[in-house]
Amino acid sequence: MPVDYAKSTQPPRRTPEEDMELWARLSGRSGEEAEASPIHRLKIAGATPDKFAFYPAAAAPPDLMRGESLLRDIWRIGADKIEMLEGLPPWTAPLPSRHFADRVHRFGWLADVFAQGEAGAERARFLVDDWIANFGRFNGFAWRTGCAADRVWNWMLCGAPLFEQGSEPEIHNRLESLGRQLRHLEAMKDDCSDFTARWKLICVMVLDSLCLKNGEGYDEALERLENECTAQILPDGGHATRAPSRGLGALLDLYVVRDAIERSHRPVPGFISSWIGRLGGMVGFFRCGDGAMPVFNDSDENLPETVTAALKKLETPTRRFMVAPKSGFHKLVKGGTCLMLDAGPAPQEPFGDGAHAGALGFELQSGASRIVTSCGFSPEVDIDWRAAVRRTSAHSTLIIAGEDSAPFHRNEETGLTFPDGPDGIFAKRLEEADEIWLDAQHAGYKPPFGLLHRRRLFMSGDGRRLTGEDSLARPVSQGPAPRGETFKFAVRFHLHPTVTPVMGDKCIKLETDTGEQWRFKTSHPGAKLEKTVYLGRGVIEKSAQIVLSGHADADSDGTNPPNCIRWAFLKDEPA
Repeated sequence: MPVDYAKSTQPPRRTPEEDMELWARLSGRSGEEAEASPIHRLKIAGATPDKFAFYPAAAAPPDLMRGESLLRDIWRIGADKIEMLEGLPPWTAPLPSRHFADRVHRFGWLADVFAQGEAGAERARFLVDDWIANFGRFNGFAWRTGCAADRVWNWMLCGAPLFEQGSEPEIHNRLESLGRQLRHLEAMKDDCSDFTARWKLICVMVLDSLCLKNGEGYDEALERLENECTAQILPDGGHATRAPSRGLGALLDLYVVRDAIERSHRPVPGFISSWIGRLGGMVGFFRCGDGAMPVFNDSDENLPETVTAALKKLETPTRRFMVAPKSGFHKLVKGGTCLMLDAGPAPQEPFGDGAHAGALGFELQSGASRIVTSCGFSPEVDIDWRAAVRRTSAHSTLIIAGEDSAPFHRNEETGLTFPDGPDGIFAKRLEEADEIWLDAQHAGYKPPFGLLHRRRLFMSGDGRRLTGEDSLARPVSQGPAPRGETFKFAVRFHLHPTVTPVMGDKCIKLETDTGEQWRFKTSHPGAKLEKTVYLGRGVIEKSAQIVLSGHADADSDGTNPPNCIRWAFLKDEPA
């Protein structure tokens, strides 16, 4: 009878067949298994690299808590957790899902294990060696372009502790497998529709040229990187996906590339320095009071120490600005209170393949406390949540009749969906004395309902009062609506899991994790507290949302209820 070397803490949520169907539908072409024709196998065969000229240096600190957990044989990804027996690798047991397997095969956890002292280093090398024994020649799932590029990058950043420690056969096998995977990626560079995989593949090409090939292929890799920077980074430094954590990731990757170029005694190209400066400026713009990133689009709360490390590496301090026009974000900051408003359209395909339909959604923070957010996102959380958190109802904004503010369409090249629009989205800003107004609007609900959504926000000079007004108005160009026609609407404010809400007679009391007291007040009847979830910290957390619902008049100018909904967040004086 076979020995079960793993213990799962959850019952299976779906059958392997169901998991395969879900993976294929929600991962698109990037989830399709790689193929190795006889010609391709010839391409990836070749000589074993002799040694590294130098090792690239990681720009982000390791996650010590995750490393400690892995050293205790606890593998946790999102809501799934398995406990391995006898220190065995997770791939020796049935894994909870293909998503779980994908995260394991990318080796994003490897540096965290290495950071656990000598015991961690021994375990990390053992896991790499076992992976090579099982998957090192080729594997359709583990050798997908994006997965392979991430894995090679993560191996290379571990440097000498991985490639110089152990017996001669072990070191040879690691270098041989690395070279084989690098040749595989080289062969895939012209046929990669996944922009995320393509970015990492090109960064790997630069490191391969400098660290292992004595500069061979450097000019081509650099040209490809420059083209990719131009395509994926907006002029204001935001990422083309409009996801803050993606910009942070690109910045960290460029730090590694810049350091490798400097250590190879080559001049750093101007475009790298320029894009680093712009990316760094946007990371500073987005950085929250707790030091992490906001969760707009497919972005998560990165570890604060990672953001801090990224900003410390900038050659000049980031300039302070409150509007990112190309990225479509506005920021209000007063007295320790910060609001960030999403007032930009969804990215164009393929960069919108992970974007959310969250037009005019906002995040509200007070010092180190997050108050209002969205349902968030995390690449760690199982893939079956991705579609749900992209919907408008998962954001702190207004929604009509359950319809998204930007409809989703299929990208035939990638097999994924992207939100289209909304049209007519913009925000105007007015500052007078110590007070700030934002007046924003979008026309995403004009085609189906003939209504414009307008959101006006005001923050007091001391930051203790945020007032808002959401209105739905029918433009004159639409002509009159049928008499008596109404549409159901809801204005949602998703609260961060660290906020404790209590429904009162005249307001909803909110207590933050730092003990601050806030109140939510509205003139709109029937404010409710409902359940919601939050994914931004890599697990599925229960939380609450404030919901203001009603029926909007299809022929209103938006100046009066029910088409005009007024609300406020008020900070109480400390006791």
